[in-house]
Amino acid sequence: MKKPLLSHTIILFFLVSLSPSPPPLVAALISTSTTISISNNGVSTTVCGILAGNTTQRIQCFRAGQTFFISPNVSFESISGGPGLLCGLRSGGFSLLCWDTNHFHPKRIYYSADHPLTDLTVGGTSQVCAIHVGSGAASCWKRFPAPQEEADITAFDSITSGGGFSCGITKKEKKIVCWGNQIGAQIQKEFSNYTMVNFVAGKSHACGLMEDGSLICKGNNADGQLDVPSHSNFEFANLALGTNHTCAIRRINGLVLCWGRGFNFNGFEYYNNPIKTLSFESITAGWGITCGITTKNLTVVCWGPGWSAGLLSLPLLTVIPGPCKESSCSICGIFPNSANLCAGSTSICKSCDIELPIPAFLPPPLPPGSSPQPLYPHRGAKERLLLAFGIVGSIGLVAGICSIGYLLWRLGVCRILQDRTIDGENSVKCGGGSLKLNRQRSGTSSQHADKAEEFSLVELSAATGNFAEENKIGGGSFGTVYRGKLFDGREVAIKRGDMNPERMKLQEKETAFGSELASLSRLNHKHLVGLIGYCQEKDKEERLLVYEYMRNGSLHDHLHNNKNKNNMLSCWKMRIKIALDAARGIEYLHNYAVPPVIHRDIKSSNILLDSDWTAKVSDFGLSLMGPKSDQEAVMSTKAVGTVGYIDPEYYVLNILTVKSDIYSLGVVLLELLTGKRAVFKDGPGLGPIGVVDYARKRIMNGELLAVLDRRVEPMERSEAEEEAVEVLAYMAVRSVSLEGRERPNIGEIVANLERAFALCEQGTTSSFLP
Repeated sequence: MKKPLLSHTIILFFLVSLSPSPPPLVAALISTSTTISISNNGVSTTVCGILAGNTTQRIQCFRAGQTFFISPNVSFESISGGPGLLCGLRSGGFSLLCWDTNHFHPKRIYYSADHPLTDLTVGGTSQVCAIHVGSGAASCWKRFPAPQEEADITAFDSITSGGGFSCGITKKEKKIVCWGNQIGAQIQKEFSNYTMVNFVAGKSHACGLMEDGSLICKGNNADGQLDVPSHSNFEFANLALGTNHTCAIRRINGLVLCWGRGFNFNGFEYYNNPIKTLSFESITAGWGITCGITTKNLTVVCWGPGWSAGLLSLPLLTVIPGPCKESSCSICGIFPNSANLCAGSTSICKSCDIELPIPAFLPPPLPPGSSPQPLYPHRGAKERLLLAFGIVGSIGLVAGICSIGYLLWRLGVCRILQDRTIDGENSVKCGGGSLKLNRQRSGTSSQHADKAEEFSLVELSAATGNFAEENKIGGGSFGTVYRGKLFDGREVAIKRGDMNPERMKLQEKETAFGSELASLSRLNHKHLVGLIGYCQEKDKEERLLVYEYMRNGSLHDHLHNNKNKNNMLSCWKMRIKIALDAARGIEYLHNYAVPPVIHRDIKSSNILLDSDWTAKVSDFGLSLMGPKSDQEAVMSTKAVGTVGYIDPEYYVLNILTVKSDIYSLGVVLLELLTGKRAVFKDGPGLGPIGVVDYARKRIMNGELLAVLDRRVEPMERSEAEEEAVEVLAYMAVRSVSLEGRERPNIGEIVANLERAFALCEQGTTSSFLP
């Protein structure tokens, strides 16, 4: 089923290379999720933005000539403002905070790791709304609830709020549904015959873009806010509606056009001329004010009758032009320099709310009798022709390279393997312990380890003192593990197949031995325990595997063995580092091993720690070659694994996917958060309970503090560390979702854990929000 992909890819690139390229001056975003906001409390106006280029995308505000940061110092993906109110949606959408703009004391009004939000909108003094990711259902706080009864209107593509009302575009029919006061009801009625793809509300009017690219405005027109200037289809890309005015970004050049009070009456020239040469990425509006993020340097500029200065470039730091998210971007691509703007592995996506037909990339048609003007007037005809050939040629070259790369990948000639790293040198300190984590450079995993050495039983028996009991350090999927020392001085771990026929059948022993030998002999990654060699003497039915020795034992021992007094796991930074290491090992198995590998027995006792406290995944005795994508499954005649860790979907249906490993990893993440075993007794006389049942519901209900491991110090953590722990919890509860399709893929888990580890580097002190 995958073979036509190459031809489709080539055809797509060919069509793109033949179509005219859009002007490279601006990449305007169409989204109701904004990263700048305007709030007016009746006395002063506050403009806020989400900062770019920092580990945390925190909020900075400007009011009365002063700039200031607001607490908490954590990452936000979108903000929205109303009269005397500012609200922000935390990165990942799991938490919604609001501030009274008189005092800016934060109040958390929503928290759910299992039901994240998007499309935050604030309107009037009584309406805060957002959409639930996936279902599209809207939730509102304060006065007016969102519609809940009719199935055909509970799912929305986007929502917007005005003066005491909210409206949304339904997923099914792309119609406008409003709720709240009578203004909302009237707007819904006036838009009832239109199919919309983008919709924004003002105080008492609303405007939207239709599928054919035309702009329609309805509602109150007392100040000319509905009088859309003459325009061609697909001329506008982004809308902002204030109390008595409307503004829109022109798609072709990013310039802004405004109309309404203070814009198309006596003050037209005064207020519009200053911005006639400025290109913008996005805009938002408030009472008599519009603010935008400039294309040139991503600074915030505001103008309108609400500003006594007319046009003002605010002294805010650089702001992000769109939400920083872990999700992969669509065909419209990633915003330029996203990695630096988001300061991590997240990206800013260009929006695809309106899919342009090829002719829409061209300038609008000229009025009769007018002379054509070049798009770049400072260039001559020859230069423009060369530019056109250059653009087409560049796209064709990229298409060719991608096609050749794809062919080579399919033929197995080359393979690009990634290994995410922690840049720089970091020091992890827990209690009295300290560990320096040196920079881990990305090495290619395509360079397989040298061929596994073959040992004799005599050599391995001597190395372990004839498999003495004192050298026994654990067990694996098919036998017992001993510590040993080879003749050349190397310390090793030797796994010996179980010799008791009652405990393990010969066929099962053969399968486990063969599976682990086959897997490890072709896998090489710094977060997988390395195989050194093997021993197989069929006449004695002896089968042994020789591994690198992991001096600091298993994660299970450090979390659950009361005899272990080591305090290296007494800080969240180290626990998140171990979780990240393990996730990277699994990411290699799922995404970069050819063919992919499903481990099937991820658990804390199979995550081992070397002398530098680097975590590595071990025990591949139950592993299977997996499917080529998250959606494909491997049929298994018998579900195997460990009680407490095994994927319930796999256990019931006997259908195995890579998401089965994700569930098991989620259990390990919950162990790291709570300090509880995968299955434990919660008190004297009580029956066993799983850590998933114990922790998941509490975390989803906002009771994270109640389940955290009290052995981790200190009780007062930095705001950044608070966010890191919340990110860890968020990934844990998503990973143990009952249905595999609701679990994140391993790449998303790694990206989130990398962000969590980076947050632990920060050190300002506060407590968890109430």
